[in-house]
Amino acid sequence: MIKDDFIYKKLTYNNIHNFFIRKSIFNALKSSLPLFKGKQLDIGCGKMPYKDYILEQSKVLDYVGLDIEQALVYDVEVKPDFIWDGSVMPFKNNSFDCAIGTEVLEHCPEPETVLKEVNRVLKPNGVFFFTVPFLWNLHEVPYDEYRYTPFSLKRHLKNSGFKEIRIKATGGWHGAMAQMLGLWVKRSPMPKAKRKWLLYAVKPVMNYLIKLDKPESVTFKEGQMITGLYGTARK
Repeated sequence: MIKDDFIYKKLTYNNIHNFFIRKSIFNALKSSLPLFKGKQLDIGCGKMPYKDYILEQSKVLDYVGLDIEQALVYDVEVKPDFIWDGSVMPFKNNSFDCAIGTEVLEHCPEPETVLKEVNRVLKPNGVFFFTVPFLWNLHEVPYDEYRYTPFSLKRHLKNSGFKEIRIKATGGWHGAMAQMLGLWVKRSPMPKAKRKWLLYAVKPVMNYLIKLDKPESVTFKEGQMITGLYGTARK
């Protein structure tokens, strides 16, 4: 069963602040499902919201969740299978066929330490799928470390031993505007009555912008706005 608080089917007043980003992450994940197989590692797994979907829809047979010791508790009933100190993962070399890290690299003080460990535990030619935010409010303070450009992210992956690096945008200008409107109306300080009125005004505008957004056509050129990044890399 898919965790419905991460997989939204439509924009509502309740999910207006994170609908676009979560929809974008899920779409990116779906596009990479054919690359997933065998034993998969989920880095910074949290409540593992995509575990059931991946096990049902891909060739993954064994799903392993890994998180750091001081990670936030998102669900008292869902615990990581393994914990680590952020320096050395508790696995042997070449242990996994594939790995995922959704919205986790921005929380890593030393991203290449983490990426090199991912590379180490992957089998030769193993695939790493990742997503990172670009346009997003401060979160999990003070453990919110970075916002990556595609160029810096590629460099970190290359420095960590990865090849065949493919990076794409989760959204462009229209998606960015939709995402910011949702965050503003739901999370910024304002009187309750004003927020209620603005929710009704903003929702149809967001729907319109989301329909216009074409992330697949985004190129990383001067002046381009993006909402976030996703991609794959091989060991």
